[in-house]
Amino acid sequence: MPHNSCQLDYEAELAVIIGTRGHRIARTAALDHVFGYAVFNDISVRDFQKKSSQWTMGKNFDGTGILGPTLVTAERMCLRGAAGPAITSRLNGQTMQSSNTREMIFGVAEAIALISDVMTLEPGDIIAMGTPAGVGFAQTPPRWLTPGDEITIEISGMARNRYTFRRPAERQRLDRPADWQTGRFGWQKAGVGNRTPIEASRTIW
Repeated sequence: MPHNSCQLDYEAELAVIIGTRGHRIARTAALDHVFGYAVFNDISVRDFQKKSSQWTMGKNFDGTGILGPTLVTAERMCLRGAAGPAITSRLNGQTMQSSNTREMIFGVAEAIALISDVMTLEPGDIIAMGTPAGVGFAQTPPRWLTPGDEITIEISGMARNRYTFRRPAERQRLDRPADWQTGRFGWQKAGVGNRTPIEASRTIW
């Protein structure tokens, strides 16, 4: 958790991991370039995200961008293009995001075709597919992530993961904003097709 902001937010997303190099990939061939899928939590620091017209600063704090911890290879994914699994995030047991990958603005094949028209995709590249409604800043009032919050992230048919957020003592050098304890936060993780869901726990700062 950052020492200089109390606007830590979550974004539950499907991540696509590229397996083979490609440029100007046709949509009909796009899924052949996918190695696998994972859950991605695009943790965002909202006040820093708004400091410029580009969102880069608020999306790249140390310790943000939680991927995995497991990956499902494309051949093990029951639904081609990962189209269909439910995406759910829960904060301290309360459902915050609930949607389906079919509701993504761009499908996986479409996203690969579009991005590869601009740049060459290399093995290991990761595409984050965007988040459904229910993020913290859109709540009334906003629900920011606070120390001790537990986030359960789940994509149906894939692994389940729990994250507990902490603020290490060595990072408590700056005074917290007065409203630090008023917020909340929550979500994401991925896994395995046609198998018993895997569960893992982590402490994230």
